[in-house]
Amino acid sequence: MRPLCGLLGGLSICAVLAFLIAGPQAGAENPPQTELAAAGATFPAPLYQKWFAAFAAKHADIRIRYDAVGSENGLQRFGKGEVDFAATDMPLSDQMLAQLGRKAFHFATVLGAVVPVYNVSRLQRDLRFTPEILAAIYLGKITKWNDPRIRAVNHGAALPDAEIAVMYRSDGSGTTFVWTDYLSKVSSEWKAAVGTGATVHWPVGSGGEHNEGVAQRVQETPNSIGYVEFIYAIQHKLNFGSVRNSAGRFIQADLPGLTAAAAGASAGMGADFRISITNAAGRDSYPIATFTWFLLPQAFQQAAKKAAVEQLLRWVLSSGQKECSALGYAPLPDEIAARESQLVDSMKP
Repeated sequence: MRPLCGLLGGLSICAVLAFLIAGPQAGAENPPQTELAAAGATFPAPLYQKWFAAFAAKHADIRIRYDAVGSENGLQRFGKGEVDFAATDMPLSDQMLAQLGRKAFHFATVLGAVVPVYNVSRLQRDLRFTPEILAAIYLGKITKWNDPRIRAVNHGAALPDAEIAVMYRSDGSGTTFVWTDYLSKVSSEWKAAVGTGATVHWPVGSGGEHNEGVAQRVQETPNSIGYVEFIYAIQHKLNFGSVRNSAGRFIQADLPGLTAAAAGASAGMGADFRISITNAAGRDSYPIATFTWFLLPQAFQQAAKKAAVEQLLRWVLSSGQKECSALGYAPLPDEIAARESQLVDSMKP
């Protein structure tokens, strides 16, 4: 079994958990002059919560409240004007943006991974998954752990003659979008039968709410499989498999694999940084990688909030990028961070 230590670029699991628990605490002596409300993705929530606390410690006049309610719920709140900005792992189409009722743009913040997590006892090694195996499990075509297709790429693994308990997200989720976007790229059968979305009609399985809920369901259910953002696998001490990438290599999620998946992404990004990097080319690319985004209004009615968001974005592109690796996220490529610095200057009051 591959140890968790070292998966985060040399950081031990203890260091990761210490970073999650500890952290700068904003002083309560002076109430903030500006408060920002945000809501959305659970995928980057561990990082965002640390970011916002660290930012508030440096900017005593600004506080940020973040509700990790899932990408779909966050977008709904944003559209209703209930929050100042949203967080999403799902790049919105032009049609989806038009339906929001607010003019908005994407702002890429960091790179993360969705990993297949599983709870199978007595295994002495991490499992390998091909794209075909993952699609077949979630289509209900592979139902047992000792299926010949799983055994064929996991020689010597003590796979049990047990039914696979399939877990998925029950809420509207950017993590689900990334997972189904990947499956739609690698399986024509999945694309035709299920497709891509924050919510889909699952052929098999049972749901859990948010990344945390899926991680808990897998942790508590023998012979289960699910998908969560990388850090939730680390936090819950869940085994997660390597996935065969487009170059034919089995890659387990780590920071170099995420960076490789994003190589050259800037050239394919539009003006507001929407792009999918699942199943990216490259021998070292982890195949279920994604950017995650703030969804920001093109105009702010309050000058103080506009100024606060500008300060936050500049901090995210500088100090924030230095902190993300400790939590299992990869920093933005330099060329994308540079482009976004120019984008901040274009925000209108």
